[in-house]
Amino acid sequence: MLEEKKPKSWLKSVSAFANGLGGSLFFGIDNCGLVQGLDDVQHVCEAISSRVRDYMDPLPEVEMIPHDIDGLHILQLKVNAGQYTPYYYVGDGQRIAFVRIGDESLPATAEQMLRLVLKGSSKTFDSLHTDYKAEDYSFTILANTFKDRTKHEWDKKYLLSFGLVTGTGNLTNAGALFADDCPLWQSRLYCTRWDGIEKGDAINDAEFTGNVLMLLREAMNFVKSNTKRGWEKLPGGRKNKPEYAERAVLEAMVNHFIHRDYTVLGSEVHIDVYDDRLTVTSPGGMYNGMLIQDLDIKDVSSERRNPILANVMAQLNYMEKRGSGLTRICNETKALEGYTDELKPKFKSTPAQFQTTIFASHVTQNVGDRGGDLSETKLTDRQQKILSIIKKNPTITGKKMSEMLSVSQRTIERDLSALQKGGLLRHEGKDNNGFWLVKI
Repeated sequence: MLEEKKPKSWLKSVSAFANGLGGSLFFGIDNCGLVQGLDDVQHVCEAISSRVRDYMDPLPEVEMIPHDIDGLHILQLKVNAGQYTPYYYVGDGQRIAFVRIGDESLPATAEQMLRLVLKGSSKTFDSLHTDYKAEDYSFTILANTFKDRTKHEWDKKYLLSFGLVTGTGNLTNAGALFADDCPLWQSRLYCTRWDGIEKGDAINDAEFTGNVLMLLREAMNFVKSNTKRGWEKLPGGRKNKPEYAERAVLEAMVNHFIHRDYTVLGSEVHIDVYDDRLTVTSPGGMYNGMLIQDLDIKDVSSERRNPILANVMAQLNYMEKRGSGLTRICNETKALEGYTDELKPKFKSTPAQFQTTIFASHVTQNVGDRGGDLSETKLTDRQQKILSIIKKNPTITGKKMSEMLSVSQRTIERDLSALQKGGLLRHEGKDNNGFWLVKI
């Protein structure tokens, strides 16, 4: 029945539907789903119109559709997804915007309110202008990545055409994310390698803050240096047999950095590596409010929370524009040796977060075939580049290597320390006039 004296009981759902994907309320059906019918459909229609007009701001777009079932009359109140969010319930001295979470209509949190305001103004977080002056920031990492991945020269005019800089010379939030010294402190990455298949003792962990391309690179390096690699001997050498498909891991990382919710302050992307799987978790569920586990990933739309960020990543050839990332994660994993249906990647979302789980392939390894060099399985691409640079120039400084590899000097120092602990590198002489000795 229609609660005429307590309109908030159903108008909160009208607010939630208008603020989300839309939806319908049916009057004349009881809580058990049995059709009871309405005595006066016309009166119910008029009462609904009156309450919506008096208690909703702005007015949502609704339709009232009568239905006859076995001679009984019911009424469908169809609420369309609104363009001018947030839609408020205004009554009892309150002004509340509701959102749909599962099968409930709940008051929007401060973060959800910000998203609704951005949606209603046809803006996204990454498009918002900041007070940061573009002239105070450099984009060396972006320029080097662009040249490396596209084989074209970088041009400063791309900053404006990509939407990273405004016409008045300020950074957008997207521009801030791609700046070398990213000023957005919620652009963070936490990595942990756990001992076993559950969270317990950590074998290794790392934290990074700053430029989104740097975070992506560090994410890949952490996974590579904290997972096992086997190989098989071939007549002309050997063939790597990794636990994870590198492209699948890259797609997952790109997906989480692009589609995460940057409006959640104090948040970060988490990578957890276990003996049998790795999980990537980021703040913000599906942008359209749906749950990924309820969908066929082949039918997932390419709606984007951060379209500028996504476009730049597409320009850098990190992703495709048609939204096929989840399918590729599955296909690349499926192509690994040792794959079974039980190892199919899993995707899970809630209104607050999105999680990707990729399972390790079951590859039989013959430790005796590895020879004496076990350290090779733990080297990241950057560490290999560092060794190559040092072989050519043993007296090179950490600062110079950081410039060559477009990373911070602290990152280089961390890699140098790891290489020394692993017995692959040794420094001879004093810091100022000494030299590096590569031991492999």
